[in-house]
Amino acid sequence: MPTIEVNHAELYYQEHGDGDETIVFSHGLLMSSDMFRAQIDFLKSRYRCIAYDHRGQGRSQVTEDGYDMDNIAKDAAELIEKLDAAPCHFVGLSMGGFVGMRLAIHQPELLKSLTLMDTSADSEPNIRSYRRLAFVGRWLGFGIVAKPVMRIMFGETFLNDPARTKEYKDWRSRVVGNDRTGATRAAQGVIERDGVYEQLDQIKTPTLVMVGDEDMATTTEKARRIHEKVPNAGMVTIPRAGHSSSIEQPEFVTRTIETFLSEVS
Repeated sequence: MPTIEVNHAELYYQEHGDGDETIVFSHGLLMSSDMFRAQIDFLKSRYRCIAYDHRGQGRSQVTEDGYDMDNIAKDAAELIEKLDAAPCHFVGLSMGGFVGMRLAIHQPELLKSLTLMDTSADSEPNIRSYRRLAFVGRWLGFGIVAKPVMRIMFGETFLNDPARTKEYKDWRSRVVGNDRTGATRAAQGVIERDGVYEQLDQIKTPTLVMVGDEDMATTTEKARRIHEKVPNAGMVTIPRAGHSSSIEQPEFVTRTIETFLSEVS
């Protein structure tokens, strides 16, 4: 299992392809690098693709501390530097988008482009309810809160499609299977994050904002705020997708990313 030590943490990562340009994928809370499997499978023929698991999640180390978003962004920056991936195309979904915006604001030399999916530049408005879910998950297990969590993470089209029941069960198992301590610490970092909205006009990196039209966690209005604040950013709405759009509408998402990266290049 390939791991790399960055910022006092051992992070799992996967690497595919050997193109001249590199794409780094950064996943959402309670997920893992596997949520970009479809995109990597397609894009690895043209790009070097790197996807990693945030500390405390997936196959990465559960550390004692370091879960605030600025520190998680530092993890990403060191990973990009140590893997000689800069300047890279950074694709961040939800929590990964929090990371991508911070990199573009503070270390733009690391990025060639920025794709922000189902994310927000604001502080968390649902702190109380999310704290409650994290508390129950930590002490009683995430199986207890799996249903409401899955309704946050996926849209109605995916959840109500009988043909995708097996896929739903697989991702539910992955969410429930997260290390309780690591996932709770990661959730706290997400929930308690500071907003970066006022700094978005500092971003000069070519940016694409994507959002599922069924995303209830980070709505189209949140995406529109980013789009309007980042100079010259583009915006695409993903039909019939919720908060995990790379899984829910993999072909649409992949085509959109491919088109954007071709325009940047």
